[in-house]
Amino acid sequence: MTTRSYRHLVLSTDTELVTSALAGFSISLALIVAIGAQNAFVLRQGLRREHVVPVVVTCAVSDALLITAGIAGVGQVVAGQPTLLTAIRWGGAAFLLCYAGLALRRAWRPDTLSPADRPPATLRATLLAALAFTYLNPHVYLDTVLLLGGIAQQQAYRWVFGLGAVAASVVWFTALGAGAHRLAPLLARGGAWRVLDGLIAVVMVVVAATLLLG
Repeated sequence: MTTRSYRHLVLSTDTELVTSALAGFSISLALIVAIGAQNAFVLRQGLRREHVVPVVVTCAVSDALLITAGIAGVGQVVAGQPTLLTAIRWGGAAFLLCYAGLALRRAWRPDTLSPADRPPATLRATLLAALAFTYLNPHVYLDTVLLLGGIAQQQAYRWVFGLGAVAASVVWFTALGAGAHRLAPLLARGGAWRVLDGLIAVVMVVVAATLLLG
């Protein structure tokens, strides 16, 4: 192999590596930025400044595990188990509807809306909620495991694609959790929290309805 051919090969490889990483980052970011149950939960924790770092780490690590599973081929196995997918879909919808009820209750009772007016949730309860919003939401499996996993198989470097996807998840959850406090002045009054919790309830109901309707 000549020096020129070697340089061309290295350049082509570098380009493919960068392309795979950017594809993973952009596609993952496009999927995760959409307003959903998990994002709504992280946003509310960030606004309350309550266990933000553990929640962000839990969500980001969970996404990394799911992305890894999808690229490893687990998504194809899950797709072939309709009974399992149905159970996940109905269980996730039930959980989201229950949380929507809690959000509506907070919105209906303004005395419980302000973070200063109610004791913080325990770390254990918060992390369990974060895990539930991640693993009981079928959209996570459809988007992260099945869709990203399938796209990764078409890339020249699928694991580099996966690294890009994981990086997008880390960047998004960190920005969402850490940047939420900037909205705190807008939510200094109970009425603003009433609107926020009302919107969260609507998001939960809409997501649950899409699951129940298939």
